[in-house]
Amino acid sequence: MANDKEMSAPVMDGNDAVTGHIISTTIGGKNGEPKQTVSYMAERVVGTGSFGIVFQAKCLENGETVAIKKVLQDRRYKNRELQLMRTMDHSNVVCLKHCFYSTTSKNELFLNLVMEYVPETMYRVLEHYSNMNQRMPLIYVKLYTYQVFRGLAYMHTVAGVCHRDLKPQNVLVDPLTHQVKICDFGSAKVLVKGEANISYICSRFYRAPELIFGATEYATSIDIWSAGCVLAELLLGQPLFPGENAVDQLVEIVKVLGTPTREEIRCMNPNYTDFRFPQIKAHPWHKVFHKRMPPEAIDLASRLLQYSPSLRCTALEACAHPFFDELREPSARLPNGRPLPPLFNFKQELSGASPDLINRLIPDHIKRQMGLHLFASHGDMT
Repeated sequence: MANDKEMSAPVMDGNDAVTGHIISTTIGGKNGEPKQTVSYMAERVVGTGSFGIVFQAKCLENGETVAIKKVLQDRRYKNRELQLMRTMDHSNVVCLKHCFYSTTSKNELFLNLVMEYVPETMYRVLEHYSNMNQRMPLIYVKLYTYQVFRGLAYMHTVAGVCHRDLKPQNVLVDPLTHQVKICDFGSAKVLVKGEANISYICSRFYRAPELIFGATEYATSIDIWSAGCVLAELLLGQPLFPGENAVDQLVEIVKVLGTPTREEIRCMNPNYTDFRFPQIKAHPWHKVFHKRMPPEAIDLASRLLQYSPSLRCTALEACAHPFFDELREPSARLPNGRPLPPLFNFKQELSGASPDLINRLIPDHIKRQMGLHLFASHGDMT
């Protein structure tokens, strides 16, 4: 799959309106494969940002709908997003189908990432419930956040990728199957221990406190904080920490978690010496959420939203949390009676997990189906 993703496309003007454009490119032609032409008809712009645009397009050869992310490419560098997406293959991570380059009349080079198309985002689903003055049904909160953690477990442990901008806008939702896919790897990076990274990363409401403290040596646990903010937002129907700016963001966090101790600040950023905070007591988690909130939901949120990065649970541990037990029931179904999307087809992400964790992650009825009850006891599930 990886070998046909680098292609060249005809010169076309990239500054024209996208809609109605037909883009043709050639795929294959390597290792004796036949070359074939693929044409995309651009239908509508579905997202814009500082990076470029994302548009929905239809493949004219097979009628398939795809999303194409078009970004201005610096000729001196390889595109990191492309490099990372090529390494990933997971049902909760958006799939890169292939890519091609296009140039404009001004000789600007654009990279076009052709991805599977998923019609909704978690952000729009949240908006839908908010407009109806309703909370998202708990079964969907469980289903969506569980799949986010599954995608993160794969990214963090197998691909070694930190997303660095996890938020409801970057989580795609299929409204029919309720399968969830993490998307937009424009800020993602493979973090190397001992190597500095930029701290000005991640959208404000979802930024881990160590980033606000200017830490440059952080870990994939910044994604876990973001996922905790996403979980809280689905439960509350609004962002948990809606800061107006970086300082205010910290104030919002302190209002809930209380003032960080010197030790917690040291864990977030050992170089941060400017310690002047009003002493504020932590607001009890059960008071952050409404009275009917299941205790498991509150417990999970509290394990994710910790000042000390090393105390946050991992993505795989989050998947095994009792909050998601309902999804592991043999009778679990979508509210319309249809089956749940695939939740237990784990692959390499289990290779470093303890036998106990694997046992909690895979329900007994699935083990029986897969004949894995023999292996689970030995922890041999790589």
